[in-house]
Amino acid sequence: MFHSRLGCSSISFRHQDLDTALRTMRSLGFDEIDLGALPGVCDHVPYVLDAAAVEAVAAVVNNSGMRVRSVNGDVGDLNATLDAGAAEERERHLGMLLSLAAKTGAKALVLPCGAIDHEPVRSLEEDIDAVASQLIHASERAKEFGVELWTESLHYFRLCWNTERAQLLADRLAGSDVGIVMDFSHVVASGGDPVDFVDRFGGRITHVHLRDAVPATETEPGNINLSIGNGQADFATGLSKLRDAGYTGHFSLELETRDVTHDERPAATAKAGSFITDLI
Repeated sequence: MFHSRLGCSSISFRHQDLDTALRTMRSLGFDEIDLGALPGVCDHVPYVLDAAAVEAVAAVVNNSGMRVRSVNGDVGDLNATLDAGAAEERERHLGMLLSLAAKTGAKALVLPCGAIDHEPVRSLEEDIDAVASQLIHASERAKEFGVELWTESLHYFRLCWNTERAQLLADRLAGSDVGIVMDFSHVVASGGDPVDFVDRFGGRITHVHLRDAVPATETEPGNINLSIGNGQADFATGLSKLRDAGYTGHFSLELETRDVTHDERPAATAKAGSFITDLI
C-alpha cells in the first residue's frame, strides 16, 4: 500500500483517456489523484470547457471513486495584456475550472506562474505584478466555490522559471490565500535546491509534485521528464526537510516522463510510489 498522503496525477497516464487512466491508477493502489486539465499536456479535461463538459468530466471522476486533491489547470498567460473580450473569456474559463474542482470534491485549483516564456511581455516587475494580481483575483473567486487556489510558483518553462523569480512572485502573494505548489523536477531542472525552496517557502507550501530531473548545463537545457531515480533530485533530503518544516500536506506523482514506454508506465509508477512511501 502507498502512503495515504501520496496520490498520482492523471498526467502520469495522459496517453490514456480519462476513464482508463483512473482505472489504471486505482488498479495500482492509489486512492487520490490530481486531475490534469492542461491543454497540450494532458487532455483529460476538454480545452473548450463549458457546463456540459464540466458535468461529463465530474461524472467520470466521481464514478471512479477516486479522491481528487487538486485540478491542475490553465486559463492562459497571466502576464498577458488582454482586451475586454479575452478577459471575459478568461474569467469564464476560470469559473468552469473552479466549478469542476468543486464538483469533483477537489481541495484546490492549481494555476501556473505566467506564460510559457522566460522573457516578460513588458518588464519582469510588471509581469510578475500582473501574475500575482491574477492569482489573487482567482483565489477570491475560488472562495465562492468552496475551494482553494494554489500556484506552481516555480515552473522551469514559464515566466517564474527559477528560485529567484519564484521568490519575487511569493513576495507579491504574501498575505494572500494563494498556496504554493512545490515541484521537485522544476526546482532541480532550473539549478535550484529543494532544501532552499523549503527554507524559503516551507510555511506556504500546500502541495508537492514529484518527478525527477537533471539541471541545465552550459550546452543542454534542464530535463524535467525523468522517472524517479533517473535524475539528480534528492528526494530523501527534500522530503526530510519538508517534514522538519512541519509540512502536513499531500504529495502527487506527476510522472510526465519520457524515459519509459507507455507499457512500462504502470510498473514505473508503482515503483516510484513504493520508493516515495518509504521516504514519507
